Amino acid sequence: MSTTADAPAQDDGAGSGALTDGFHLVIDALKLNGVETIYHVPGIPITDLGRFMQAEGMRVLSFRHEQHAGYAAAIAGFLTKKPGVCMTVSAPGFLNGLTALAHATTNCFPMILISGSSEREIVDLQQGDYEEMDQLAIAKTLCKAAYRVLHAEDIGIGVARAIRAAVSGRPGGVYLDLPAKLLGQVLDAELGAKSLVEVIDPAPRQLPAPDSVARALEVLKGAERPLIILGKGAAYAQADDDIRALVERSGIPYLPMSMAKGLLPDDHPQSAGPARSLVLKEADVVMLIGARLNWLLSHGKGRTWGDAPKRFVHIDIEPREMDSNVEIAAPVVGDIGSCVTALLDGMGADWTAPPAAWTDAVRDKKDTNIARMAPRLQNNNVPMDFHGALGVLKDAIAERPDAILVNEGANTLDFTRSIIDMYKPRKRLDVGTWGVMGIGMGQAIAAAVETGCPVLAIEGDSAFGFSGMEIETICRYELPICVVVFNNGGIYRGTDVNPAGTDAATTVFVKDARYDRMMEAFGGVGVQATSPDELRQAVKAAMDSGRPTLVNAVIDPEAGTESGRIGNLNPQSVVAKK
Repeated sequence: MSTTADAPAQDDGAGSGALTDGFHLVIDALKLNGVETIYHVPGIPITDLGRFMQAEGMRVLSFRHEQHAGYAAAIAGFLTKKPGVCMTVSAPGFLNGLTALAHATTNCFPMILISGSSEREIVDLQQGDYEEMDQLAIAKTLCKAAYRVLHAEDIGIGVARAIRAAVSGRPGGVYLDLPAKLLGQVLDAELGAKSLVEVIDPAPRQLPAPDSVARALEVLKGAERPLIILGKGAAYAQADDDIRALVERSGIPYLPMSMAKGLLPDDHPQSAGPARSLVLKEADVVMLIGARLNWLLSHGKGRTWGDAPKRFVHIDIEPREMDSNVEIAAPVVGDIGSCVTALLDGMGADWTAPPAAWTDAVRDKKDTNIARMAPRLQNNNVPMDFHGALGVLKDAIAERPDAILVNEGANTLDFTRSIIDMYKPRKRLDVGTWGVMGIGMGQAIAAAVETGCPVLAIEGDSAFGFSGMEIETICRYELPICVVVFNNGGIYRGTDVNPAGTDAATTVFVKDARYDRMMEAFGGVGVQATSPDELRQAVKAAMDSGRPTLVNAVIDPEAGTESGRIGNLNPQSVVAKK
């Protein structure tokens, strides 16, 4: 344990005489619990904490903006099942990180946001301290739990509570408030060591009730047209072998949500991804594994689901998720690994596959749609459209199944999600449940850091604008990330016109922008690609070299559509302007 000797010891006779302080107790508490990587932006009052962390062997990655450090920590939690840690300065820095903390909570990613703060006595009397803000009160409404530590001897407990809250039950974001005065508090080193807490079994298994498993199997047995939907919770669970065994043993077609792609390869015979519309409309029993009936699944009702009566089997660790939108005929509450194991054990030797009429219909629809799409993905149009460009990137991922795909945008997100196949779990990272823009560079950085795998980040030009400055971070740490910006000159399209003035339309960007030169400015590789062939060569070179690269992929300005495929979420004006 590191020590300091520039302040008097608070020694009651039971200590060693050596001293430690709040800075080093925070570090020791995190390291004791296996936290070795911190994503942060330095500044008052945590600058020295970051320096001490590096000196103690922790990896501390400094970002250009706290929000992106937060997105990195959030996705690190998803990838590792351990809380990713983001550390920020007080007030404005805390607020910047708060968006990512709320994003982590909404998506059920374990994350801890640690922020320095002003002293309680000043905040409570509103005396006007530097960056004064009641951060704990603000954070409580946007995360799973929030704690403040006021005394150095409580740092161990504070860190332990944050870790357990982040990963237990349904994972989520946790806020840990560290006032500046806390970090400088001095404590006897021996007493400090005794105050640390190693968290034992922070996310214990939660076994499902046997009768709920039996009920779920009975509902599935009675189905004529069953469907399994895999959500990102299933990917987070890291019960990959059992989930695959359940799907294959059942014989039921499955539909992966975007971040569950690759749990089973997208070219698996039971994959119903290319027949999504058919299976959602026609299925009579739907089993959800780590997926929620939120807006991404049209809340389980409406035109997306058709007129066929449906019964739902729902596996989730959070009992309050059941019946959130529609009646759940067979709720199975527990951790996904335990629930899937229980279902497998209960299927028995007499389990029969779904009727051939159903599986044949799904296969035929899938084959038809794949054949219809193939020529569009092979086009060599100049300027490129989304299909021609993504056909190239589809091949790049197929050739490198260990690579991680990060994806965001409007059209860029929607087309990529449906076109690019994934072959291994937790290899596709995107905007998640909130559909939040700006996750791209933060997630790409954390993916490279946490896994050591090459990363391909496919960005819409609008989405890239939220986090583009972090390409300097990518270059600074020499990370194997290839960023492809689909540049069509605007949001949705680059062709909108302002009918009432000389300003550019609200959705239009600078024409012929050269994003590739931004990467060159920081010492990375920048490439302009105007055709599918040029794009193929640039991405292959980048992925093979591992050098930070940005490819400015010039897309036809007219290629996009309003809000991708969710334009119906934009309210329409019914007032005629005369």
